[in-house]
Amino acid sequence: MVGASVPVSGEKDGASSILTQKRKRSSKSSPDKRLSPALLDLNVLDCPICFEAFTIPIFQCENGHLACSSCCPKISNKCPTCTLPTGHIRCRAMESVVESVCVPCPNAKSGCTENLSYGKQLTHEKECDFSPCSCPEQDCDYTGPYKDLYRHYDSTSHHERFNWFLCGQPFTAQMDISDKILIKRGCNLIILIAVQCFREPCGVYVTVSCIAPPSPKVRDFSYDITYTTEDGYSMIYKSPAVKRILKVSFETPQDNFMLIPHSLLRGDLLKLEICINELNQE
Repeated sequence: MVGASVPVSGEKDGASSILTQKRKRSSKSSPDKRLSPALLDLNVLDCPICFEAFTIPIFQCENGHLACSSCCPKISNKCPTCTLPTGHIRCRAMESVVESVCVPCPNAKSGCTENLSYGKQLTHEKECDFSPCSCPEQDCDYTGPYKDLYRHYDSTSHHERFNWFLCGQPFTAQMDISDKILIKRGCNLIILIAVQCFREPCGVYVTVSCIAPPSPKVRDFSYDITYTTEDGYSMIYKSPAVKRILKVSFETPQDNFMLIPHSLLRGDLLKLEICINELNQE
């Protein structure tokens, strides 16, 4: 027949052809289709019940009211707005929006260049190399990434001449109990260690912390403490891990500490032998 069109091999119909062409144009013109948070009121991406960021799966009732998956059991799968059942119908449209929104790390001003899916920034922030760490000196309000904090401490009058230590080699930490804290700097690694003591009715608690974020890029350490009195009494404490902290706390620790009973104290001066050991890195 004159004027008849011959179908192209593999083309099912006109509609699928148009859809295929639109997809090709879209993939060429906009390879990254993630939404900018500047275009959105980010509050719409938070669950209206717990006010936390939506995480997939996201559910809706028949009227379209949304709830995050963790809230549905808390409300007995009953929509608090219209009382219709919820927790069974997925809201795929909102899930797509949440997946497409990308936000910078909260520590972007400190140098982090990570861009994260909305709702995952808080998880990343806890492990971010650029999480702000506070200077352990009580009269200093400096905060910055742990590497910058180390340089700050090293370049100011905070440090003393003999407060270095080498990983794997025991060092003597002599401190007055009333001082509560002694800072040591790693000689072969960029690390600040806080040795703290707390006088309590049952004795003196001694603990060791590393001022750094819980980032996978920060090395892991364990520590040993030996306390020996002049008359020969001795105590040894071995910890499998040095706790990482962003800011020194002066609250009595609840775990990971050595307890020296009052019967073994000889005045207010503590003389400890400490060894910081680097754990094997996989």
